[in-house]
Amino acid sequence: MEMLPKDFYERDPALVARDLLGKILFRRLDSEILSGKIVETEAYYGGNDPSSKAYRGKKKFNELMFMDVGKAFIYMVHGNWLLNIVAHLKGHVGAVLIRAMEPLQGIETMRKNRNVKDIHNLTSGPGKLTKALVITKELNGIDVTKRNSELVMVKGKEESFEVCSSHRIGVKVDLPQKLRFFVKGNKFVSKFS
Repeated sequence: MEMLPKDFYERDPALVARDLLGKILFRRLDSEILSGKIVETEAYYGGNDPSSKAYRGKKKFNELMFMDVGKAFIYMVHGNWLLNIVAHLKGHVGAVLIRAMEPLQGIETMRKNRNVKDIHNLTSGPGKLTKALVITKELNGIDVTKRNSELVMVKGKEESFEVCSSHRIGVKVDLPQKLRFFVKGNKFVSKFS
């Protein structure tokens, strides 16, 4: 399995968000590996993005978005931890929210973690995904480009799929461009719109 290198994330967050579709997220949980194919993402920027955690400038809780790329940026919204990967051009600010994935490995453990039987409801949203994979604030700042990390991203097998885009979900004020990306027809996408 080929890891995604640091320079993969040193690009515009929208490009990274789109290119993360089809990649595999691995979570090392004690002696078990949980994994899934990323099927939905959203891109976020800095001070010019009213929906971004970095909109009001650099603060203690969002400083990762201003720093080195390839790190997990985890914060809570409505009682759910959300997993983002810091991604931006050098000197800029940004991150990509991992909104949904198609479970591949460790499915029974994910079901126990979420107390859900329906596989299509297991990781089809950002809060569902973090609960299934036991991703919490303790992993904030972890480097996903290091092979021994508890969270890593790797290239998936080559496959063709259609990428759709829409405005971001659950934001009060959005930018004019469509910054949510998802795999058309995939049953694990949170919402089709």
